[in-house]
Amino acid sequence: MSDIILVDENDNQIGIMEKIEAHEKGLLHRCFSIFILNSKGEMMLQKRADGKYHCGGLWTNTCCSHPKPNEGNKEAAHRRLKEEMGFDCELKEIFNFTYYKKFDNGLIEHEFDHVFIGNYDGDPELNSDEVSDWQWVSPKYLDKDTDSNPNKYTYWFVLAYKRVFQNN
Repeated sequence: MSDIILVDENDNQIGIMEKIEAHEKGLLHRCFSIFILNSKGEMMLQKRADGKYHCGGLWTNTCCSHPKPNEGNKEAAHRRLKEEMGFDCELKEIFNFTYYKKFDNGLIEHEFDHVFIGNYDGDPELNSDEVSDWQWVSPKYLDKDTDSNPNKYTYWFVLAYKRVFQNN
C-alpha cells in the first residue's frame, strides 16, 4: 500500500503511516479534494469505483486523494487528477477543512482536506480502477439531490461543495 502524511490540527506534519492503518486508527492526515467546474457553472462529479476501500459506488467531487510523503499538495492534486480522470488543468487552493467520519466497514476518515478548484470543458478519460462513472451537474440539482438522497454522496463532498460554488 502507500504511506500518507499524519498532521496536527494546524496541518503540521507529525509523521508518516501506511494509508489503511491510518484509516483504521482514525489518525488525522493530509488529503486534498478537487472540484472541476465547466464554463456553464456545472460541477464534474465522479462515481467512485465499487472496489474502493471505502465509499465505493458513491458520487463525489471530481477527484480526491492523499499527497505522498515529500510531495506538495498542488503537485499531488495534478498527479491524481491525471491518474483518475485522465486530464489536467490549472488548479487553485480555495479553502481547507477538517472532518471525522466512521464508516460501516470500520475505517475512519479523519482528514485535513485541502480543497482545489479548476475549470475544464472536456470529457474525462476514466481510470476504471478508481472511477465507475461521471457527470456534469448544476448547483440547483446538487442542492436538491443531496437533500433528497444524501446516501448517494460521500460525506466530505456534502460538507464542501456549497463552499466551492460560493468561492467560484
